[in-house]
Amino acid sequence: MPLYTSFPKKEYELIKENIHDAIERVLESGIYILGKEVQAFEKEFAEYIGTKHCVSVGNGTDALFLALKALGIGQGDEVITTPLTAAFTSLPVLATGATPVFVDINLHTYNIDETLIESAITPKTKALLPVHLFGQPANIEAISKIAQEHQLFLIEDACQAHGASWNSQKIGTFGDISCFSFYPTKNLGAIGDGGVIVTNNAKLADEINILKVGGQTKKYYHIKPGYNSRLDELQAAILRTKLQKLDDWISLRQNIAAQYDAGITNPLIIKPTRSPEAKHVFHLYVIRVKDGKRDSLQVKLAENDIHTQVHYPWPLHLLPAFQTNTRYSTLPIAEEASQSILSLPIYPGLGDEDVQHIIDIVNAL
Repeated sequence: MPLYTSFPKKEYELIKENIHDAIERVLESGIYILGKEVQAFEKEFAEYIGTKHCVSVGNGTDALFLALKALGIGQGDEVITTPLTAAFTSLPVLATGATPVFVDINLHTYNIDETLIESAITPKTKALLPVHLFGQPANIEAISKIAQEHQLFLIEDACQAHGASWNSQKIGTFGDISCFSFYPTKNLGAIGDGGVIVTNNAKLADEINILKVGGQTKKYYHIKPGYNSRLDELQAAILRTKLQKLDDWISLRQNIAAQYDAGITNPLIIKPTRSPEAKHVFHLYVIRVKDGKRDSLQVKLAENDIHTQVHYPWPLHLLPAFQTNTRYSTLPIAEEASQSILSLPIYPGLGDEDVQHIIDIVNAL
């Protein structure tokens, strides 16, 4: 089985008995939606992140959409964000009727360049939506200060940053509201879709709890138009099991990253840069390949049964879905990065011999 694509299965094999126990517990309970497992996971994840409230939803995209809706963002509003991320960061902005405003990235961290944010603010701007990309926090203290000075909402897209921190403060605790995904390949992944919203604002948490169940305050009593976005009991039970392993698994990812850092010596390769204030949890280990050799390296790795991916081959502003109702000036850094970045395998269960094999191929390019 190719390396990297086998990651969810490798992770499953590490705690197979615990996952089976969690599944059996749910099946025996006979309660599969909005039960005790979901309640327990929300409490445990809030405690892990360090927020007062955690609301589970169907996936990370729903988390962002419901966060925006709860903040009242919609038609005529602008949300400043990054062009180098999954489209699912900005699609929820479009879904509310608001306009994504793309600001270029920092080439060293791949995160939004906080020094460019203020120049993009207009009277229509309602929120900042930074992404903590690849597991490395954006400069969230600086971004938070900008949000406060301009009286803007701050929404953290932490879908790739479970367990990351900035100056020892957990990511997810800086924003008015923060969103996490539990897609199976995340550092904390379900065996299907799942997501949560965390916040210290009780009113926002209450609003999202109403919106996610069709606008109901009690069964069959709908007070407003809502949606249907729920984390199921099976996913919650499995996530509870995996949450206990998260910090250990982050350490394993950091160890693999350290091996790559030490072992990759090819001058064509630019290795990831860490912000000194950041705890990078390495959802992905992303290199840049110089001289247009990225595709050649990817082919060479594939020939050796090593699957890699490009996260992301097109900045969002170049995609057809974002050709209308978006705003940006020039984004040369994001465009440059998208043509040279490559994600190497990194996950718990990836052995030292596998890592060395990957290093040898990278160095031989």
